[in-house]
Amino acid sequence: MYLNKVLLYGNLTRDPEMKSLPSGSKVTQFSLATNRVYKDQNGNKQEQTEFHNIVIFGRQAETSAQYLKKGQGVMIEGRIQTRSWDDAATGSKKYRTEIIAESVQFGPKIGGGSSEGYSAPKTEASASSKASPASDLDTIDYGDTNVNVDDIPF
Repeated sequence: MYLNKVLLYGNLTRDPEMKSLPSGSKVTQFSLATNRVYKDQNGNKQEQTEFHNIVIFGRQAETSAQYLKKGQGVMIEGRIQTRSWDDAATGSKKYRTEIIAESVQFGPKIGGGSSEGYSAPKTEASASSKASPASDLDTIDYGDTNVNVDDIPF
């Protein structure tokens, strides 16, 4: 059995570009930056950045182009694919390695703000004072009843 699976979390380096294929389906492309922090042989902290070409097809391509923006974090799950073609100008063979996304999960918004078309619903807890983070959480009062573990059906 062979496995071609990629899991990346990084920031968009540019706004997504959406195009339509001749079949009518949508395709969105953008670049994703990931970084790695490590110590070299001398013990000095080093940082290495990698840039990944991301390609998304179908409905996820449409929502990604609509909601993702440059600098926003995103998690991509997909597979690696390398395309090749002959460059008409130079006659040489060109290669491009891409991540074909199968799942896209949007990260937090830049600056914590909401996007143009979406705003988080206001709740009574979020409208109250932010003095205590625990007061923002909805809790369930179970009363003083004792639960017997043998009574649980699963």
